[in-house]
Amino acid sequence: MVDSVSEQIAQLETRVEELMRLCDRLREENRLLLEAQESLNAERAALLDKNETARARIEAMISRLKALEQNA
Repeated sequence: MVDSVSEQIAQLETRVEELMRLCDRLREENRLLLEAQESLNAERAALLDKNETARARIEAMISRLKALEQNA
């Protein structure tokens, strides 16, 4: 009976260690995913800014072309 309890405790310790390793791995994976998300959000913001700048430049060009057309 004592061996059985010792074996159960050893199995429980092994399982707890496995769960701790899994928790560490998941924590690290979560950290990496959060970093990737932040990077993608920053990239998206930069692309939106570039898009807005391009749109404003195109609108300005169209306005100048219309002005030239009216003066011609």
